[in-house]
This record gives sequence, structure tokens and C-alpha cells, in this order.
Amino acid sequence: MAFFTSEYECKLDAKGRLVLPAKIKTSLPEVSTHELIIQKGFEPNLKVYPMLEYKKIHAKIAALSDFNAEQRKLKRQFFRSITQVELDSAGRMLIPKSVLAHASLEKDVILVGMGNHLEMWNPQLFEEYQIDDPEEYSTLAQKFLDE
Repeated sequence: MAFFTSEYECKLDAKGRLVLPAKIKTSLPEVSTHELIIQKGFEPNLKVYPMLEYKKIHAKIAALSDFNAEQRKLKRQFFRSITQVELDSAGRMLIPKSVLAHASLEKDVILVGMGNHLEMWNPQLFEEYQIDDPEEYSTLAQKFLDE
């Protein structure tokens, strides 16, 4: 199982390639060390999954019914938002321009560990989605973790 935490500042090169930080590469499961899945996020960000973690989500979405209009719509949206990439020998992944555009990524990137996956953010947009108020953070923690 993958275990990603922390925040990393990275850069895209002119071709749209991102070098994964060494700490992230070492957290990739052995069976997923070269194949990654990039998904357009619900916010203006990208989600990066090791193949092993993505397969768990894939199984749930693929099991939805093609005979139910809402489920079919979700499947269509989900699968069209997915791109499979491979790490090259230098540990870089090439991210398609259309995928980069979804998250407004040009050069600077913030990678955020989210447990079983990573999020990629434009640094300016990332700031808009942060909790600045410690009280709000405490309230959310209590609401979702204090059971």
C-alpha cells in the first residue's frame, strides 16, 4: 500500500515532464514503480495514483451499471478524466498538455501527499484551498475524526 504525506515544490520542464521527488519514488509500491495514473481532480488539480491504488477505484467505477443513466454518466466522466503515464529512466513523467491545463499547471507545481495518492496543484490555486483558521481545522477534525 502506498503512503504519501507532506508537501513538495517541483517544476515542470518545457516538455511538460515532472521529476518525482526521491522520497515519493521510494514510497511507490514495487509493482507500480513505473506506471502511474493521473486523474483530473474535482478541484482545479490533478490526482496521481500508483497503479495498485488506482485499480481499487477502477473496480468500483467499472462495476457501476451501464443501464442506469446516472451511473453511466459518472463512469463516462470518470474514465475520460484518466491518463496513464510511465516514469522514464530519469524518474520523469510526461503529462499531456490538456491534463496540465485542467490544473493551470505551467512551471511550478506543489505535490501534496494524500495518503494513497498525490495531488498536483498550481501553487497560487493551492493557497485558495487551504485552511487558514486553526479553529476551522479543529472543527473539521472533530466532525470527521471524533467518533
